[in-house]
Amino acid sequence: MSASAITRYFEAFNAGDIDGMLEQMTDDVSHHVNEGTIREGKALFRDYCEQLMRCYQERVLNVVELESSDRTRGAAEYLVRGEYVRTDIGMPKATGQVYVLPGGSFFSFRDGKISRLTTYFNLHELRQQLS
Repeated sequence: MSASAITRYFEAFNAGDIDGMLEQMTDDVSHHVNEGTIREGKALFRDYCEQLMRCYQERVLNVVELESSDRTRGAAEYLVRGEYVRTDIGMPKATGQVYVLPGGSFFSFRDGKISRLTTYFNLHELRQQLS
């Protein structure tokens, strides 16, 4: 049940389908990203995704999913392969740089939907690859 929400979330991410990602989430989803602010609710998550997809074309590869026995929490480890297509705030100038970066996400579930998404990646390493 919950693991399929993770699978569907990443399938939608890879397709650039923000609505598909949001379908896997509760209305009050809490989004935590390393070195960033916590976003509460689908509207702020949508804003984040729209900004991300304007600047980066990414695919998540080699996803390994784990889930707690009570199906309330899960995790995924993966590689992000991307292209930096538009300069993002606080980042180096975009010139079409290609990057590969390991990442991980932690999930909480409520009623089979994602209620918390925490994402980690090495921002320093990303900046190094984009410089």
